[in-house]
Amino acid sequence: MVASILSFFEKPQFLTEFFESLPNRILDLGIRVLLAIVLFFLGIQLIKIFRRIVKKSMDHAGAELGAIQFVDSFLKIALNVVLVFTVATSFGVDATSIVALLGSAGVAIGLALQGSLSNLAGGVLILILKPFMVGDYIISHGAGQEGTVSEIQIIYTKLTTGDNKVVVIPNGVLANNSITNVTAAHYRRVDILVGISYDSDIRVAKEALMEMLKQESLVIKEKDMSVFVNELAASSINMGIRCWCKKEDYWTCRCNLNENTKYTLDKAGIEIPFNQLDVHMKQDS
Repeated sequence: MVASILSFFEKPQFLTEFFESLPNRILDLGIRVLLAIVLFFLGIQLIKIFRRIVKKSMDHAGAELGAIQFVDSFLKIALNVVLVFTVATSFGVDATSIVALLGSAGVAIGLALQGSLSNLAGGVLILILKPFMVGDYIISHGAGQEGTVSEIQIIYTKLTTGDNKVVVIPNGVLANNSITNVTAAHYRRVDILVGISYDSDIRVAKEALMEMLKQESLVIKEKDMSVFVNELAASSINMGIRCWCKKEDYWTCRCNLNENTKYTLDKAGIEIPFNQLDVHMKQDS
């Protein structure tokens, strides 16, 4: 063993060759790293340009905004994976080894991300079946959330609530549960209930409330307008007010009618009663 150690130090040619070739190796590695960095950033810019071209082409073709967003998010993920694969092969990594590694890793990732895959399938179903589109106001009964659809992405759909919060809902939840699309139609019906006292004249109340509907500018006069007795309740006669308005005017129209109902009934001398309870006292003889 001592002899082998001595022979090791007696023949340091390989060390000399190693140190002589070290600058060239470092230079070669530096060039490879520099080229990889340039290729990576150039690829990112090309991906952005390609995505922009695809979005403009789909927009000119009249595609829906949700479909454009979905395709854009898919291209972003797929092209970035291809870019990383290309940069790795530029370092001399065997392409077949990468493919085999991705194949084996894909099985494990697929099992771990079953929920994400179902969300991907849900996004595809949403784009094909079109239960809602970007700009629609929906109520997700599965997620218990509601709002205006702002984005339909590859995995998630984003809603903007009335108080400007962003709610992110997985596409699988939206595809596998019931959804109420509030703004799918062009018109919405406005229903208001108001109670009047039993001492009030129903005919006077109906005439006053009908005149109120005719005076409201947001109410569509060509569609059905009605005022009716909805219920004879314990403490009041509950009157129903029903009319139609454009979907974008719904909340404004509803608020206007709620406010004007009070003014109209006050002007007509119709009382809006509080909850009442008759108490009968019985004395023992």
